[in-house]
Amino acid sequence: MKKVLILTAGFGEGHNAAARNLRDALELVSDEVKVEVLDLFESSYGALNTLAKNAYLGMVQYAPKFWGGIYSLMDNSTFLENRLGGFTRLKNALGDILHETQPDCVISTYPVYAYVVQELYRDHSERPFRFITIVTDSITVNSQWFRAPSDLFCVPNEATGAVLKAAGIAESQIRALGFPVSHLFTQEPSVSVNPPSFGEERRILYNINTGKKKAGKVIGRLLEIPDTQLTIVVGRDAELKAKLIEQTQEYANRVRILGWTNQMPQLLLSSHLVIGKAGGASVQEAIAARCPMIVNQVIPGQEEGNARLITEYGLGAVAERNREVPDLVKEAFAHRSRQWQEWRRNLSKISKPDASLRLAELVLAECEVTDPTRKRIKLFGAPVERLASRPMSLPAPAAGSRMLLCDFHIHTNYSDGKLSVPEVVDFYGRLGFDCICVTDHLADPRRLIGKLARLSNMTVSESQLDEYFDVLARERVRAWRKYNMLVLTGIEFNKDGYTRKTSAHLLGIDLKAPIPSTLNITETIAHIHAQGGLAVASHPHIMKSEWGKDTLYLWENVEKYAPMIDAWEIANRNNIFDCVGNRRLPFLGNSDFHKPKHIYSWKTLLYCEKNPDSIKECIRRNEHVSITLYREDNQFVAEAETRDAHAHGPNTMYVEPPLPLKTA
Repeated sequence: MKKVLILTAGFGEGHNAAARNLRDALELVSDEVKVEVLDLFESSYGALNTLAKNAYLGMVQYAPKFWGGIYSLMDNSTFLENRLGGFTRLKNALGDILHETQPDCVISTYPVYAYVVQELYRDHSERPFRFITIVTDSITVNSQWFRAPSDLFCVPNEATGAVLKAAGIAESQIRALGFPVSHLFTQEPSVSVNPPSFGEERRILYNINTGKKKAGKVIGRLLEIPDTQLTIVVGRDAELKAKLIEQTQEYANRVRILGWTNQMPQLLLSSHLVIGKAGGASVQEAIAARCPMIVNQVIPGQEEGNARLITEYGLGAVAERNREVPDLVKEAFAHRSRQWQEWRRNLSKISKPDASLRLAELVLAECEVTDPTRKRIKLFGAPVERLASRPMSLPAPAAGSRMLLCDFHIHTNYSDGKLSVPEVVDFYGRLGFDCICVTDHLADPRRLIGKLARLSNMTVSESQLDEYFDVLARERVRAWRKYNMLVLTGIEFNKDGYTRKTSAHLLGIDLKAPIPSTLNITETIAHIHAQGGLAVASHPHIMKSEWGKDTLYLWENVEKYAPMIDAWEIANRNNIFDCVGNRRLPFLGNSDFHKPKHIYSWKTLLYCEKNPDSIKECIRRNEHVSITLYREDNQFVAEAETRDAHAHGPNTMYVEPPLPLKTA
């Protein structure tokens, strides 16, 4: 079993994107590899790292010229070499990890790590692993990337390789395999992208991450162009989303406005043109999708090379000012889309949508270079997953009842949670959970909260439900292969009225397909049961420890709904609802997880076989069900680790033993 450690940092999305995509590709191409992605800046410096990231983002947004000066200073000085003493905590953390895990290959997507590794092994004759640097910049490559030694330097294109060669890096150490974009870019687009003729739609993707104040004017001018179909991605900016929805109401049939989305590969593959800033990941994803790009902002320093890549290779255009963007769009599609077709041909020559897979094969080959007699110890403690193009099926779980640690009420950033779906899977998987259900909010648009949700990011939107189910389907396979953890797809149906007695929240657990948000509660429960899922009353009584409106409708009408509902939350986060136990209703305990600190809360323990059908039947019968407060340093998980050593790795957090509640 090969072991790979990928090091990244949150100073720019390109570093993290490269790390994640390479991890996914490695686990896709081989069952014989264990991969871990670590941001040691985050884990070593915590709040200080957050402050530094915010300062960086503030500079590039509000003082780009000042940042350009800092970038130039680092490029022309021994800045990092002279300041390694300031990274003592990082150095110690990396040293401990390398000693304990003994990886075959270490990969860095952020330049600082190369200097730290060099310092760690300064007094050693040879590193006991292969070290690879993945350069995420193009053409204008800061010298910090290559002044520290690396066995190989992987660059996004030949032009960047030429820069490293001119700087003295041996040609044998340079691999121009492309930027590791998601392997999903290798898929065929959902709709064909042909040169649009007169009267045919031109699908334009507009990623608004800069110039937000003037974006409305640009959008207005873009919609003046005939046959324009505009998809606008605003990220987490709920205020901007609401403003643009209002502005584009009369163009509703030609405009789609998205908040945060996990479907960028599909959006780029099906668009004729993308508008956005010259970020490393953004430009490389457009190239992988062969989608011509109009750049509307270039941050001095690292993004200048990305902009040059667009113009020098004829892959799109760079607008000096945001107001020039509509004119560039018109020119692209003028004269039977002559300019657009030229851009598209040029993109086809250099596009490398399979770059992450190529890099994965290189990494696996480099793992063979290390000494095969070197002592092997267990790394990260979990089986690896493969993703995407492999069959979406799970291996048959081992038969036999056992104690299962579960959480059936979890939110991600598809609604009001802090973590993405993959981050939630990794968070719970590393803690040794057996089964989780992701239950993002879905609001009824006829009710007040549903109307407000359309203008915010507090609930998953109807237009994102297919994406939501697809992402969870992929992560379900990854969670099983890597953590031996079951991941169920769920929804929290928000039926909010004007008062707490007219408001209800209902969990649908283990859903196979979206359910319309406009159904009433009885109809929703019927659809949940038709899919073989569970209907669970969420926080049905007064919440004493949490802020927010109570949802008492189901409890006020318990006689009506008790025969229909499979279980009631007897515990939610830090709340206990004695009334549920007093009526001897079937129960669950859940965290209502929105952010990592919510892990310290109520959970469910089941004694049954580890498969979805057995878990659901155990809950329906409410036999061998108990709840537990999740806390550190308890014997329960320690015993589970010993019992399941073949499936779960060492855990760092533990649960209290089950409370002596009488099970049904």
